[in-house]
Amino acid sequence: MVLNYIWIAFFLIAFVVALIRTLLYAFRDTFGLESIMTEADRDVFTTIVKSTFDMGETSVTIAIGLIGAMTLWLGIMKIGEKGGAIDVMSKGIKPLFTRIFPEIPKSHPAHGAMVMNFAANMLGLDNAATPMGLKAMDELQKENPVKDTASNAQIMFLVLNTSGLTLIPVSILALRASNHSANPAEVFIPILLATYFSTMVGLLTVAIWQKINLFDKVILSYLLGMAAIVSGIIWFFSTLSQDQVETYSSVLGNGILFSIIAAFILLAVLRKVNIYESFIEGAVDGFQTSVKIIPYLVAMLVAIGVFRASGTLDYIFLGFKWFFGLFFEDLRWVDTLPVAFMKPLSGSGARAAFVEVAENFGGMDVFRAKIAATLQGSTETTFYVIAVYFGSVGIKKTRYAAGLGLLADLAGIIAAIIISYIFYVH
Repeated sequence: MVLNYIWIAFFLIAFVVALIRTLLYAFRDTFGLESIMTEADRDVFTTIVKSTFDMGETSVTIAIGLIGAMTLWLGIMKIGEKGGAIDVMSKGIKPLFTRIFPEIPKSHPAHGAMVMNFAANMLGLDNAATPMGLKAMDELQKENPVKDTASNAQIMFLVLNTSGLTLIPVSILALRASNHSANPAEVFIPILLATYFSTMVGLLTVAIWQKINLFDKVILSYLLGMAAIVSGIIWFFSTLSQDQVETYSSVLGNGILFSIIAAFILLAVLRKVNIYESFIEGAVDGFQTSVKIIPYLVAMLVAIGVFRASGTLDYIFLGFKWFFGLFFEDLRWVDTLPVAFMKPLSGSGARAAFVEVAENFGGMDVFRAKIAATLQGSTETTFYVIAVYFGSVGIKKTRYAAGLGLLADLAGIIAAIIISYIFYVH
């Protein structure tokens, strides 16, 4: 229901804002607004309608782009499943999963798919994470007693995805490097801290909501172990030069992923599995899933496009700047809020906002651009994940998933801003 209200609000608010802009332009002489009203205000409805076609096309483009990734990775997953590799991988995390996903049987294939999804997210490999996440959601749906309503397990999985724990933010480091940053890896540790904080808030809030015992010794040991791993990664990368950080990030992320593929194939060979036929079987499922999510992508991305094209976002940011100006002298972080606002809505939109901040304020190495980079890596795209993951299995009633997902996003955003001032202001 929450997603329904949000979707309606995007359209109605966009309509009201556009109508006001059009009327003000029409009566600009009467109100003395000649100097501030432009042709953009006159043509706002044209811009909005154009955005519906553009975002509809973008939605299908994204889905088509997913077809290749989905067919590949679900084919690989099928090899891992038949070769026993998924079972091996899931054993290490199974004690935790049986406690935070109590309604999912211990030997359920969803565990392996979730492990693969989280591993790809942690390595910053978005293209690999989505197919595995969709596979996990499909497996969780098999245990869902009410097929059109999100189960507790699906909500926990989705919120952990939207919090976006990333140990190696490969795409952000690459984007900074390609835009002539003198120190692309400088944002590595701040991003790691921000996304870790976001994930912890997501996990803890869902666990409290679902009455999961957080003081269980197994859960506590895993949480402490995760904290130790994050601390170890921070220590290791802090000992490297900036060039080494970038190299290690890229090599480790992609190297580990391809090693997993090779291990899947090797285990399947040892178990005398017909690898090619297994791959094709999984790939067919991937293709069908990619087509199924198109209506959900169109619905969400068109609504976001309309909201942005109406100019509503610009007015929201002007309001933020005025409001926070009443309390703070340093408002540089406010200039990066377009990234924070777009991140839960659209990954490509947030990326564009990040690059725009860098271009407007002097490049990738200025303070605002560093905050924007940290914000970009702090969380995932909540509404995109909800639309794709729930849409792929026909979930219409999302319950409290959007609310807790956005809460985890907010935690990551606040952490990213605070951490940026600690790390980047000397």
